Amino acid sequence: MSLTPEQAAEIAAQRDARAETRRAISPGLEARLYDVIPVLDHGFVRAIDYMGDDEAIVQAARVSYGRGTKAARNDEGLIRYLMRHWHSTPFEMCEIKLHVKLPIFIARQWIRHRTANVNEYSARYSILDKEYYIPAAEHLAAQSDTNRQGRGDVLTGDEAQHVLDLLRGDAERTYSHYEEMLSEDGKAGLSRELARMNLTLNTYTQWYWKTDLHNLFHFLRLRADAHAQYEIRVYADAICDLTKAWVPMAYGAFEDYRLGAVTLSGPALDAVRRMIAGEQVTQETSGLSAGEWREVMAQMAL
Repeated sequence: MSLTPEQAAEIAAQRDARAETRRAISPGLEARLYDVIPVLDHGFVRAIDYMGDDEAIVQAARVSYGRGTKAARNDEGLIRYLMRHWHSTPFEMCEIKLHVKLPIFIARQWIRHRTANVNEYSARYSILDKEYYIPAAEHLAAQSDTNRQGRGDVLTGDEAQHVLDLLRGDAERTYSHYEEMLSEDGKAGLSRELARMNLTLNTYTQWYWKTDLHNLFHFLRLRADAHAQYEIRVYADAICDLTKAWVPMAYGAFEDYRLGAVTLSGPALDAVRRMIAGEQVTQETSGLSAGEWREVMAQMAL
């Protein structure tokens, strides 16, 4: 990903600007505001604005007047208690606004998280840049035989090159036709709102995405998971990095109780207890379906 001189100058001006404030700030995120985090080949994530910090979560939970009403370790203990017991409201007191550049097919997956405010670059009014996502060869994989929404073995050799040629050729061709259909040199062409419909889904779009911390954690729990699609997972990883800088106590609790945790059903928990007690439990005697049994065995590394 590369920035034009104008974009680089705009970002430098944003980072150099200073404003006096009485509101709580997060030193970690202040140091990262407006920075461009490259993602994929042309994408990025930037933190544009935020509200609240770790102490805002604590303040909301205690409904107190000010900061520092308890020792810092008690604050962290409270945040971990809130996360452990799924108390979501105090985390909703913090918000973050991100500027994201991403392929359209990932944007359509991302937008299913409907608990955010979104304003997307409009191709009705503006012309989209000639930028489209072409996967690296190591991320070209066949359809999984066991997972309808997953990937299988990585393609290699001539087969991989053929796919890359198709992706690049189709994107080049449709963008060329897009330019051809638009008005040029005073000639009447197709309207922008119609010309855009022929573009491939790997074309890049941009949006501002604003959400509260509770819903951000829900997004990250799903999209930073190892089973998430690679192309959205790398965006989630970049946002995890920003979130850790913003609210380190809350993010630490999130890592322990969401990202690094598993959820067991009542029957699955009973089966695990029986195993701990020394009983030889099988799928047939566990009371679990074959699918849930495989998941529990994988979760418990058994």
